[in-house]
Amino acid sequence: MTSVFKRRYQEGESLDDLLPEAFAAMILADERVLGKHPYDVQILAGIAMHQGFLCEMSTGEGKTLSATMPLYLNALAGKSCFLVTTNDYLAIRDGKEMGEVYNFMGLTCSYPPEVPDNDEGEARKKRYEANIIYTTNSTVGFDYLFNNLVKKADKRFLCPFDYAIVDEADAVLLDSATMPLVISGVPRVQSNLYHLCDFFVTSLVDNIDYVEEEQSVWLTPKGVKYAERFFGIPNFYGKEYFEINRHVTLALRAHVLFERNKDYVVNDDNEVVLVDSSTGRRLTGVKMRGGQHQAIEAKEEVEITQESRTVASITYQNLFRMFDKLAGMSGTILDAKGELLDTYNKRVVKIPTNKPVIRDDRKDLFYPNAKSQFYSAAAMVLELHKKEQPVLVVLSSVSDTDLFSRLMLKENVPHNVLNANNAFWEAQIIAGAGQKGAVTIATSMAGRGTDIKLGEGVQELGGLAVIGVGRMENVRSERQARGRSGRQGDPGFSQFFVSLEDDIVDADDNEKLQKYIEETKKISKHKLKKIINNKQKVKTDYGEISRKQSVQYDAVLKRQRQYIYEARNSLLDGDRIEESRLMEFARENISDFVETHDVTDMSVLTRYILDNISYSLDERLQRINLEDDVAVENYLLGRVRAGLAIQHRKINDNERYEQFVREATLNAIDEAWVELIDYLEQLKSAVSGRASAQRNVVFEYQNEAFDSYNETEKIVKRNIIRNIMLSTVSVTKNDKLSIIYP
Repeated sequence: MTSVFKRRYQEGESLDDLLPEAFAAMILADERVLGKHPYDVQILAGIAMHQGFLCEMSTGEGKTLSATMPLYLNALAGKSCFLVTTNDYLAIRDGKEMGEVYNFMGLTCSYPPEVPDNDEGEARKKRYEANIIYTTNSTVGFDYLFNNLVKKADKRFLCPFDYAIVDEADAVLLDSATMPLVISGVPRVQSNLYHLCDFFVTSLVDNIDYVEEEQSVWLTPKGVKYAERFFGIPNFYGKEYFEINRHVTLALRAHVLFERNKDYVVNDDNEVVLVDSSTGRRLTGVKMRGGQHQAIEAKEEVEITQESRTVASITYQNLFRMFDKLAGMSGTILDAKGELLDTYNKRVVKIPTNKPVIRDDRKDLFYPNAKSQFYSAAAMVLELHKKEQPVLVVLSSVSDTDLFSRLMLKENVPHNVLNANNAFWEAQIIAGAGQKGAVTIATSMAGRGTDIKLGEGVQELGGLAVIGVGRMENVRSERQARGRSGRQGDPGFSQFFVSLEDDIVDADDNEKLQKYIEETKKISKHKLKKIINNKQKVKTDYGEISRKQSVQYDAVLKRQRQYIYEARNSLLDGDRIEESRLMEFARENISDFVETHDVTDMSVLTRYILDNISYSLDERLQRINLEDDVAVENYLLGRVRAGLAIQHRKINDNERYEQFVREATLNAIDEAWVELIDYLEQLKSAVSGRASAQRNVVFEYQNEAFDSYNETEKIVKRNIIRNIMLSTVSVTKNDKLSIIYP
């Protein structure tokens, strides 16, 4: 049937026309190969995903099987179809299992290698040639960036972005959205300002010299005046003092926003290692960009590591908006439907469950402090464990999982602790969380994407109990936790225990709340509920604002990246640069030089020639009237025209000369692009401190980014001519060009 469907598509039938029969064929294949017959609701989800919807499907409803139908249908058009998920374990597991069905239907399917290969592109190219590609969001992002850094056309490996289904779509499209994927390259010249600015920040007074609000911190007008006195500068926000401004902002963030043993640790080798606070995973080898990592190292008084320049960057928001057609599925995505429509122009549809949900989601229990909260939750777990009802305890942070584990150890309760340190084994353990007598303690992200099936006799005990300890950052995370229980009509219940000491409330600096926490002042359950729920709403709103700001920042980079990548691709594909175009670049460079420099000074003129046109001077230079700008320009243009002719004669082959010009141009573009995006990464940190000056930070960023791009265009044109004129070029014995750039 696959060959029949392909022929019919090529003859003019649309995928919508083919959908009923293609889905029917795939349903039979799923049943014959996997022994799984999709439910009606899974077919409904498949239709919605073919149409480009984001589907909310409850946990245990079979998202993996639902995706086989739209992926098969869209692959019939000969286009690349992606199934993008959050980690290699899920991509390998699902790609390997579902790949059997696609192969049975005559299509190819690829998924990540179980042992990572360090190939130079051939293995990756083969994976992207498959009809259906199971992969992870980070792999697609980094491969997109690497694909646009290659120097030769035949080194490109990525297929077009035609159709993608994003699994765990809320985690990818929302929760990971603000963290750009960054490729770092050659080191920056190391700054000597880290220690000085760290010392300056330690002398600041909270709420007088600086203010903190929702993961942002900036100097007050008083703090700015103090900074100007401390550094002896007239204008803290002046462009010439950009580096001081940037380093002060980084140091301030390091001291106020980043907490040791929560956001990072200092290991036995005196290295700052980042920690994913929601999973507890040590992010070994990962560093914050833009100098933030080095600012934390200065704060901790450890050796400051080398700061690297950013050579490529993209956010998931802009990555996934590149796909011609995008769909997704998740257990909890309906709550963010407004944001998803604004950011991705995607509508969310709720898919009904195959069987009615009979899980009992109980009303939250509120406590003034963590002590009463944790002990009450532990008492319920002990009570359930006595009758062997399985319990999944979900906490908001790694430190809380450790604390709750100690409470269980005191009571001699055997249990598993999962905080997302290893996606492979944690999935196996969480799959067993529904067995009789099991107690599993986990962060909300641990084992996500893995089904929890009930063991023998567990239904009679009431099913899986989900105990949530701590208010989470958003309602989606809590619904994700509750949804672990009650799959496919199973019994079960969920109960959350929340308090004023939950991370989301952040009551440390609130004297009024401290009285309630210490129970020196009474507080009603209603007031507790109001305070905690309001804090969650503020956190949720801030997350949405932060993601929108990230979109606005990256929109600038998106346009610039698009122009640069288009220029690179046309060069890689053999675009010919005519001499008239090169002379136009030279004319612009020379006019700009003459307008901005004193060309009556012979030393200025000779320096320009030696740096940009030729390593030798001629006697005609002495005869030019330096007071006549037109004469100077004509002389310099003549030198460029002569230099181009010399390089052409040296190579003595039109095709190779054109190749030389293309490669010299590509080199100039890449060098300037690295400088530009590295500067824009630094700029994000610097402009964040301007909020205190009543400035719109996004507007400031957009303005400066626009000016920087215009300046970069000039630099590219200057360096194209410089590369062609001053490079040493020759043809090697194996008939290849050898270019040594100036």
